[in-house]
Amino acid sequence: MGGFAEALRERVRAARAALAVAVEAEDAYEVAVAQDELDDAVRVAWRHGIDVGADGAVADEG
Repeated sequence: MGGFAEALRERVRAARAALAVAVEAEDAYEVAVAQDELDDAVRVAWRHGIDVGADGAVADEG
């Protein structure tokens, strides 16, 4: 599951970055879209046992 897990972690990272940009821009629509993507990515990670942290932060598996 290494490739899948890394792709999912990257999806979480990208979603968090998009959310930060949207919040900074004070764009309510983009905040909602980015938050939905982050929520979905975290939900998929959880279903597959991939720890991305409670807030969506990607946890180090080391």
